[in-house]
Amino acid sequence: MNSSCSTTGETADSQVNHWVPQTAVIREITPEVNDVATYQLALTDPAAAEAYRFVPGQFNMLYVPGAGESAISMSGNPESPEILAHTIRVAGNVTRSIAAMKVGDTLGLRGPFGTSWPLEMCAGRDVILVAGGIGLPPLRPLIYRLLAERQQYGQLHLLYGARSPEMRLYTEEYHLWSKGGLEIRETVDRSSPGWHGNVGVVPLLLERLKAFDPAKSILLICGPDLMMRFTARAAMQRGMTAEQIWVSTERNMQCAVGLCGHCQLGPEFICKDGPVFRYDQILPYLKVEGL
Repeated sequence: MNSSCSTTGETADSQVNHWVPQTAVIREITPEVNDVATYQLALTDPAAAEAYRFVPGQFNMLYVPGAGESAISMSGNPESPEILAHTIRVAGNVTRSIAAMKVGDTLGLRGPFGTSWPLEMCAGRDVILVAGGIGLPPLRPLIYRLLAERQQYGQLHLLYGARSPEMRLYTEEYHLWSKGGLEIRETVDRSSPGWHGNVGVVPLLLERLKAFDPAKSILLICGPDLMMRFTARAAMQRGMTAEQIWVSTERNMQCAVGLCGHCQLGPEFICKDGPVFRYDQILPYLKVEGL
């Protein structure tokens, strides 16, 4: 595990052997946007279900016989681990096979794996969450945790960008998040009839954030590499340091142990060293195209 993350992130206290696949049944399927749905899974082994715990930022390996295995981030509430939510976009053989499943079908699940968002570092600070597109699901468990422990943090902001208004995720939860103390600002790449919000790239939301004290803030980002780089740059131009910025680099995760090499980013292996990294650790490698 990445050394910085292991000392500042949470650790899941679980008795589950996360290397051994467990059988999980689909309890509920919620269509989100085009080619994206949230699957509520439950482990069928009562002992495994009782013992399973995860922390915000971690992922599971979901296995479909005949199709393969894929790393999928947790997107549910860590306080309710009996239901394991995964928001999945159709992108390959495994996710296509899952999309063809229905409630009551089963699949294999290994986990949890990976490093977590640095909640200890967030205590007493203003927390700014930045997500682009499908980058919101890995931040959703963190939103639940922050709001459950609201008194421990300063201002809470979510800056979220999507391709279009119709591609925004979890909009039915916004009123609860806002009521709980999370200020939400959105932007889209292109507008559509009825949209009266921002149009433009996500870093502009950070540049326009007025209630912002760089000395007492922490920035947590998940989304496309280019978006994360430019958002981090905007934050540092406003006075934040790279040590105050954390990113989730979920691209190309495949085996969860760094053995296959698909997840290598410079000297780091995202599956086993991440996916959550402090920005200064991976900044040199995010700049290299095709790495």
